[in-house]
Amino acid sequence: MNKEYIYESLLNIVGQENVKLDEPMKKHISFRVGGPADILVKPTSETQLSDIMVLIKKEKIPYLIIGNGSNLLVKDGGIRGVVIEISNNLNNFDIKGTNVKIQSGALLSVVGKAVLREELKGFEFAAGIPGTLGGAIAMNAGAYGGEMKDIVKSVKLMDTDGNIFEFTNEQMAFEYRKSILSRTDYIVLCVEIELQKGNYDEIKATMMDFTQRRVSKQPLSLPSAGSTFKRPKGHFAGQLIEECGLRGLTLRGAQVSEKHCGFVVNLGNTTAKDLLELMYVVKSTVNAKFGIMLEEEVRILGED
Repeated sequence: MNKEYIYESLLNIVGQENVKLDEPMKKHISFRVGGPADILVKPTSETQLSDIMVLIKKEKIPYLIIGNGSNLLVKDGGIRGVVIEISNNLNNFDIKGTNVKIQSGALLSVVGKAVLREELKGFEFAAGIPGTLGGAIAMNAGAYGGEMKDIVKSVKLMDTDGNIFEFTNEQMAFEYRKSILSRTDYIVLCVEIELQKGNYDEIKATMMDFTQRRVSKQPLSLPSAGSTFKRPKGHFAGQLIEECGLRGLTLRGAQVSEKHCGFVVNLGNTTAKDLLELMYVVKSTVNAKFGIMLEEEVRILGED
């Protein structure tokens, strides 16, 4: 890849304030670790995103789409090619009755506040999940008995040629922490969700209850990517890890959270390598004791 040529080409598409060379990924993911991306670009419209995808395909450039980086672990060698960040640069939404159309870069917390003001229920489970709507759709994010698949009506997508089309809920093939996006290159542009009319005080009380549960049980004061491991069938990852005596296990600056064993956290001076080594120790210990191989829920990207 001719980095300077691609950088100049992206400048012409998005402007200087929205493209960066050798950008440290630790600034863009909640784990606060990770080496540099060759180029990071932030499109501010669907047209810009389409132009970026056309350039990337023409020049055969490796690329990565990210949202708010709340479910990523980028290795210390960073990411080659172009990282396309879709976050607060594409975050508009429109509420008409119980129907809500939201751009994929909108934070779930912001959407939660907006639908609360309109007295709409059904989004309470998602309002406290960190990250963007696009990321939540890609992994069918869920909590407290709800999942994105329960409220999604349709999803507007873009393919690698810059073409735009729409999928229904069924076509999104939602599963536990998966969707059709887990096995395709489609990019989420906008999501249409259907909620129900409710009572403001009741909706707010449910949101506050879920928030309090998170604050009391999860290590929200330390950098992490949320729940580190997927829930094995018939078990809870955190419980298995605790029963192995791994609560508080620390490897340099990486730690199995003392507050919730399902979280691996950054104590403030760690590296991606340390986090990955600790995750390996956790997986191998649980497998040795229970015969269950935990699977990461966090996406691991980049080069060593």
